Amino acid sequence: MIEREPRRLWRNSPADAIMLGLSIAQFAGTIALAALTPDGLWPRLGSAILVTAMITYSVLIVNHMFVHQPWFADDRLNAAVSLVISANIAQSAQVYHLSHVRNHHRYNNDRKRNGITADLSSTYRYSRDDEQAPLWRYLAYSLAASIQEFAGTWASVRRLCGVGPRETTLRGLASRHPGRRAAEFAQIRYDRLAQLTFTVLLAVLSWQWVLLCYLPSVAIAFTLVNVQNYYRHFGAEPDSRYANSVSYYGRLYNLLTFNDGYHQEHHLRPTTHWTRLPEVAAQYQQRLDEAGRVVSPVPPLVGFLDTGRIGRIAERSSATRPTRMSRADVEEGAVREESRHAG
Repeated sequence: MIEREPRRLWRNSPADAIMLGLSIAQFAGTIALAALTPDGLWPRLGSAILVTAMITYSVLIVNHMFVHQPWFADDRLNAAVSLVISANIAQSAQVYHLSHVRNHHRYNNDRKRNGITADLSSTYRYSRDDEQAPLWRYLAYSLAASIQEFAGTWASVRRLCGVGPRETTLRGLASRHPGRRAAEFAQIRYDRLAQLTFTVLLAVLSWQWVLLCYLPSVAIAFTLVNVQNYYRHFGAEPDSRYANSVSYYGRLYNLLTFNDGYHQEHHLRPTTHWTRLPEVAAQYQQRLDEAGRVVSPVPPLVGFLDTGRIGRIAERSSATRPTRMSRADVEEGAVREESRHAG
C-alpha cells in the first residue's frame, strides 16, 4: 500500500501562526473596544491610540507578509484569512495585493516618466519636479487617495461591492487568465463585504465610538503607513537593483516585525519568506555594499530622525555609480510573484 503524504497546513512555516493569532486578536480586540470603551476624553483617546497602532501594524507587517506569501497551503483558508485582514485594515487585502505586489514591486518606486510614475505609491509621484516629493506633500496626496478609495468601497455597495467598470486601475492589475481574474474579483467583493460589515457591526455597538475613535484612527493609520513607505525609499536609487530601497537591521525591530527591516532584500527577492530574508542579505552582501545603498540607523516609521541621510546620499552619489536595471530586472519581482501565486 502506498502511503500518502499528509496534507500540509502551512504553505511555508508554522511560524506564520503567530501572525494569524495577531489578526484574530485584533479582530476581537477592536470589537471589544467598540463595545466596552467608556465615554470620556481619555478612555476614547486611549482606545483610538490602540486602534491606530493595531491597524498600522496590521497593514505594514501582517497584511504585507500575507499578500506576498499566503500562510496556508489551502487557498480556501487563505481566502478566509483575507476577509479577517480586510476587516482589520479597513481595505481589501486583495486590492492591496494587486497594487503592492503587481504594481509597486514591478516598478520599484520609479521616477517620473512623461510627468507621472508607473508605481502608484512612488515617493516621486506627487512631486512638482523630477525629485522625490517632500514628506508633507506625499502624505497629503496619499491620504487623499486613501480616502477616495475608502469612499469608493462604500459606494460599491450598490453593485454588491464588485469591481466596477470605472475601476480601471484594478482591472488593469488583475490577472489576464480568465479563471484567476474571476477569482481575484470575487475575493475583492468578499473582502469589501467583510470590511463594510465589520464597520457596521462596530457602529451598531457604538456609533459614537466609530465617529470619534475608529474613523480618525483609520485616517491616522493610513498616514503612518505612508510615512513608513516614504522612509523605506527616501534617498534610495530607483535605477539600481541593489539600492532601490532602504533597510534597517535593528535586532529588536526585526524580531517584532518578522524581519520587515530587510526591505532592500525584500525588493531583491519579493517571494522569499520572511524567515529567510537574512539569508538573502548574506547572499548579496558584496553587491549591496558595492551599490552604495542607504542603510537607516532607525526604523522607517521614525525615519525623520535619520537627519544625516541626505549627507550620506550625497557622499554615495559622488563615490559610486548605481548598478542600472534593465527592464527585465525591473519587472523580475512582479514576474516571480505572479508565477508563485499562479502555482
